[in-house]
Amino acid sequence: MYQREWTIEQPDMIAYAGATWDWHKLHYDADYLAERGLRKPVVDGQVFGAYLAIALREWFPGSSISELSFRFKNLVFAGETIRCVGSVTASSDEIVELDLRVEVVADGRTAVAPASATLRLP
Repeated sequence: MYQREWTIEQPDMIAYAGATWDWHKLHYDADYLAERGLRKPVVDGQVFGAYLAIALREWFPGSSISELSFRFKNLVFAGETIRCVGSVTASSDEIVELDLRVEVVADGRTAVAPASATLRLP
């Protein structure tokens, strides 16, 4: 089993918003969040694809990601630590297939699942 952890801080969220032009108030506006009963800014769901891709490239250096799919399960908030987890389900000399998930370290809630990837090996 493969694992990689990150703590997602507000500056990380701002950098991602700037790169993707996603300035939704859900990710930064305290008043907007309070009106909706949320305690902290919500991490943009698409960023989990980026974290999974980084983890995959670390676990399998030189590989290329040919497929990546994932589904959101729960909100993740600024300041929380996530863990990307992967397990190989099939492999050959050229291809590796993995089941993936993202969980929040503090309470174990699943943030992303089901998720999967197919990698082409170098």
